[in-house]
Amino acid sequence: MQVRPKFSVGDVVHHRKFDYRGVIVDVDPVFQGTDDWYDAMARSRPPRDQPWYHVLVDGALHSTYVAERHLQPDRLGEQIDHPALGQFFDRFIGGRYYRSGPRH
Repeated sequence: MQVRPKFSVGDVVHHRKFDYRGVIVDVDPVFQGTDDWYDAMARSRPPRDQPWYHVLVDGALHSTYVAERHLQPDRLGEQIDHPALGQFFDRFIGGRYYRSGPRH
């Protein structure tokens, strides 16, 4: 049984364990990485059969791939700072990001 994701593209989130903020740019309903990546990076062994998120990290140049159980809604309501934001979004309203239309 597939679990419905708690977050969606444009949501600003906070990582519970590593204490960073970010914005979700893609959602996988289940883990889509390789076994090697999971073994090396997912040390707490989060469930593979639940949602995982691609997140642009605030104040950084990289993105992360995070299991849902490590994320919570961001309470600051402020924008994040990431050089790739414009590739995904063009508006920030009410604490979340939006895009006007399809990207070409």
